[in-house]
Amino acid sequence: MSKDEKLPGIDIFRMDGKVAIVTGGSKGLGLAMAEGMASAGANIAIVNRNEEEGNAAAEKIIDQYGVEAIAISGNVTEENDMNDMAKQVMDKWGRIDVLINSAGINIRGAIDELTSDDFNKVMDVNVNGTWLACKAVTPYMKEAKDGRIINLASTLGLVGLANRTPYTASKGAVVQMTRALGLELAPFNINVNAICPGPFLTEMNIPIAGTPEAKNFIVGATALARWGELKEIQGAALFLASDAATYMVGGMLAVDGGWTAK
Repeated sequence: MSKDEKLPGIDIFRMDGKVAIVTGGSKGLGLAMAEGMASAGANIAIVNRNEEEGNAAAEKIIDQYGVEAIAISGNVTEENDMNDMAKQVMDKWGRIDVLINSAGINIRGAIDELTSDDFNKVMDVNVNGTWLACKAVTPYMKEAKDGRIINLASTLGLVGLANRTPYTASKGAVVQMTRALGLELAPFNINVNAICPGPFLTEMNIPIAGTPEAKNFIVGATALARWGELKEIQGAALFLASDAATYMVGGMLAVDGGWTAK
């Protein structure tokens, strides 16, 4: 580095004027990541099935961060909904810079107690939904020759856990989808990566938070011996969405309190 060159500094994480779509963005990790994008100046499209929750999330972002935000009602498992999502964002802002696929569900239980419908439902939302959202935004990102796609995989896409066959299978699929799509879209300057969260105390996990399993194994599996706080996902999402991660393709960024390090 010459004496005239400077390190990029914190400005490399700014996203002023950019547009981020967050599926499942009305609550939990999705809302936390949407707020992280907004805090860096990005305009936000919240996508979920509950119109009231989506509008409340968009209004919160507008009030707290002073950016533009809209709520789009849509089901990630419906291709027409995802195509309409992308079109609405293009009609509003004329660009799609970031897609964060945060919509997901978990159905727990022993394999002989679950139904095939349970398994298919998890796969439909977590895998098909992620794929359809990626498919919907790809033509616009290709045309712009720029974009960031961030998929929400999981620690359980990297390691196993009993009584989680639908969820682990779905998140393992998201891991491989991210790698394959990263290779496919890299020539178009579109970076595809995934975040692998560990045990965050989201709405999905509240039902098991006080169980012996959660206390002794799930939380005990982390080096920090605690649940993650929602705000602790924001830095990873902002990093992958910003110009700080231009050399990352098909990567898995674990935010898991040390789960996969043990």
